[in-house]
Amino acid sequence: MAKGGYKGGFGGMNQAAMIKQAQKMQQEMLRVQQEMEQKNYSAASGGGMVRATVSGKRELVSLEIKPEAVDPEDVEMLQDMIVAAVNEALRTAENDASAGMSKLTGGLNLGGLGF
Repeated sequence: MAKGGYKGGFGGMNQAAMIKQAQKMQQEMLRVQQEMEQKNYSAASGGGMVRATVSGKRELVSLEIKPEAVDPEDVEMLQDMIVAAVNEALRTAENDASAGMSKLTGGLNLGGLGF
């Protein structure tokens, strides 16, 4: 080995600096994830007849249904509006979480991290 030790690899970045950088990124990712979990995301369907709100933890926290949306002759339509509103709110939460993580990772796909 050459005098001064091994300096190859990641642009001359030594292992200790890489570990420190990774730990910093991990802490920042945890902070962003915690912030996202505190947010709520809402979406409406049926022209506002149904509104669903989900948390950043991807849990349904409220469901509002206007009385005029309840038609005993057409329960299926109400069910479809509920599903559409919940799914859109979940998509909004997921997109926000992905955007927050993307800012940290510079767009790198670090799959499997649950974001």
